[in-house]
Amino acid sequence: MPELPEVETVVRMLVPRLVGRSVVGVDVRWQRTLGGASVEEFTREVVGARVISVWRRAKYLVFDLERHGKPAGHLVGHLRMSGRMQVEEKTWDPGIHVRLSFALDSGKVFHFIDVRKFGRLIFAQDLERVFLKIGDEPLDQAFTPQHLHQLLGARKRALKPLLLDQSIVAGLGNIYVDESLHRARLHPLMLSTRVDLAAVRRLHGSIQKTLRAAIEREGSSFDGFYLTPEGQPGNYQNRFRVYGREGKPCKVCKTTIVKFTVGQRGTHVCPTCQEKPRPAKRRSSARARARRGA
Repeated sequence: MPELPEVETVVRMLVPRLVGRSVVGVDVRWQRTLGGASVEEFTREVVGARVISVWRRAKYLVFDLERHGKPAGHLVGHLRMSGRMQVEEKTWDPGIHVRLSFALDSGKVFHFIDVRKFGRLIFAQDLERVFLKIGDEPLDQAFTPQHLHQLLGARKRALKPLLLDQSIVAGLGNIYVDESLHRARLHPLMLSTRVDLAAVRRLHGSIQKTLRAAIEREGSSFDGFYLTPEGQPGNYQNRFRVYGREGKPCKVCKTTIVKFTVGQRGTHVCPTCQEKPRPAKRRSSARARARRGA
């Protein structure tokens, strides 16, 4: 599934192609792409509207619309497993997996292509309701090491499932959590309440450094589905430290990378760089101590 760097790349490439353009026609090939809306409802809200901005929230794309100079709602997209968005000439063939297309006043066409049909592009008047349960953006200025330390300390959970929880930190997925934890030298099963401030500072820096490096390289294409709006793959997969490298040597210490499952997600670690946490010592009760002393 595309994560924050892939979605951010799509947004940046769509901005010059969509901002300022008006929708003059809609062609829906797969109605479920619209969420629960009918084709007629969606068409009525979108045709004639102008895109005034394109931005990202977590793993979502947001297209702000206006009509006659007044706000006219938003399109909210999620690429899910295999979604792709491109703006091309009318003569370009999007293939059999196109689910939704917009004709634009520029003469070009926006296509939402999705092999597995899980992606969505919905119309919403109220973004607050859409993003009600979405957590903090890891690249925002407000996302400081101290704030991350508070988030971790408030929950007693293993690090990886916590970081994957979109209600806590928004936009991180399996790839970039594995990569960030390795860079920070933290094991994915370490309890969040046992991460001291020094380690949190490492983790905070590694999350931001990993995400920015992946955005710079236009995301990761490891399964053939993700392509940028220019139709090109990302290339951060060539920089992976641990993800997808089980059986290969760690780039830091040469120890063999191992893969196991955490919360039903394939997880990659270096056993040397990311030492497995020791189980906490169990405190005996006063009654048990009294029995032992008897």
